[in-house]
Amino acid sequence: MSEKIVLKVSNLAKQYQELRAVDNISFSIKAGEIVGLLGPNGAGKTTTINMILGILEPSAGLIEISGKDLKNNRCQVSRQINFSAVYAQLPGNLTVRQNLYIFGLLYGVRNLKARIDFLLKDFALEKFSKTRTGLLSSGEASRLNLAKAVINKPYLLLLDEPTASLDPSIAQIIRQKIKTYVNQTGSAVLWTSHNMAEITDVCDRVIFMSHGRILLSGDPKTLPAEHDKKDLEELFIAVAREPLSFDK
Repeated sequence: MSEKIVLKVSNLAKQYQELRAVDNISFSIKAGEIVGLLGPNGAGKTTTINMILGILEPSAGLIEISGKDLKNNRCQVSRQINFSAVYAQLPGNLTVRQNLYIFGLLYGVRNLKARIDFLLKDFALEKFSKTRTGLLSSGEASRLNLAKAVINKPYLLLLDEPTASLDPSIAQIIRQKIKTYVNQTGSAVLWTSHNMAEITDVCDRVIFMSHGRILLSGDPKTLPAEHDKKDLEELFIAVAREPLSFDK
């Protein structure tokens, strides 16, 4: 794993009137590192991801990607990022190839036809090339969503529940594809999930959020024992139910 920092978040906050959705959080992710962003519903995970994507404007704080401030270098930085989530469906009236073509144009991908041909083969989507996306099964759609997410060879990949509602076989394929991509490219990944076994298997490090704040971070394989819990799921439940007891 490289020591180069791909993503650096400093004192990031998001305020909605009386609600502090994200409360002064700081963390970083190195090249080649997969980091799990964990916490109960409403913890601030998706809000954090949306600020990193540039969809939401932070109320305070700084987001740097490869050393560049996102706010002042949005166009340049955005081409180094991509995103995938099972709930973020691609346009269903477009074919699989059309979706990849449109997103390839948006990201300014060079040699786009060759890139699409490679992704169709790599994600076992060749026979669905002319199929409307809305007719795909959930597993096929998830593979397409991930193919879209890596079409621009992003240096930072943001994954919000990428395997939610998928059967175990398809979820395993998606996990392996992501790990292979990171191994081949040295990209950094921020991954949210409620599947603690998945996080333990995939992630190098985890960050626990609750009520918009970071409470814990560490190696998912050793962090539970450090807090007298048998596994990551038990630690997750404890953090969700008694967040203040973990607030240092």
